[in-house]
Amino acid sequence: TTTRQGNGTITVTPTNESLQSATIIISHGLGDTAEGFVDVAEHFSDSLPYAKLILPTAPIQKVTMNMGMAMNSWYDIVGLDKRSNEFCEGIEESREIIMKLVDGEVAAGIRRDRIILAGFSQGGALSLYTGMQIPPIDGKPCPLAGIVVMSGYLPHESGFHIKEGLEGTPIFHGHGTFDPLVRLKAAQESQTTVQERGATDYTLQTYAGLAHSVNPTEIADVLSFIQKVLPPDESCKIKLKDPGEMSIKELKAGIAKAGLGQKAVGLMEKREFVELLRNHRDGKL
Repeated sequence: TTTRQGNGTITVTPTNESLQSATIIISHGLGDTAEGFVDVAEHFSDSLPYAKLILPTAPIQKVTMNMGMAMNSWYDIVGLDKRSNEFCEGIEESREIIMKLVDGEVAAGIRRDRIILAGFSQGGALSLYTGMQIPPIDGKPCPLAGIVVMSGYLPHESGFHIKEGLEGTPIFHGHGTFDPLVRLKAAQESQTTVQERGATDYTLQTYAGLAHSVNPTEIADVLSFIQKVLPPDESCKIKLKDPGEMSIKELKAGIAKAGLGQKAVGLMEKREFVELLRNHRDGKL
């Protein structure tokens, strides 16, 4: 089920929310919105019926490289060379946006090691920067299930320090050999730097002839990586609020999210809404 929020966030959830045992957060590239990757998210959802996919939209800010034009951007980009890459104004604020999404999923019952950060270009850079520096929980390292970088790079190298205990976080980095924006050399340098900082599981997969984009082969490789690091695990299923304990407003929201609007037509009593949602979760519809 795909839902769109007023703040630009798009969420693709299992038809039966009670089956969710994992979360994937996908961040778009410069000048794009969550809509740019919704087709990919829905494609992933078909093969990952236990995963919820969250696609946030970056705030609008001026981008120096693009003549100061205002656009959706996770941070300012001064230039594409290594030196310019040190100036990433706004990256810490965007890291907080992603962390709030992660923390929200943890609060809902999804473990950190059942969450993946993924992204394209600037969004992949943000995912790498955030995922390898994710703070501990109660003083203990708590790594993600993995990180996916598509046509991305390591931003703000001087501010990047892998948190203790996160060195083994699996990283998949896909990159086109003909990328004219984020050149393959930048991807290779990013892998080297991240490994020098302590990462032990960083895979850089190249795609011959691919420019600054993704192709079906890369999407298939990303899906295989996700299935490897985030396999089905019913013991990790989210713990949803019992329909009988929900308010009418919560019941209606749950019914709408589950795509049961038509079945709810004509229902008047709270117990009817409770029964409908409960039957849906129990697979009786």
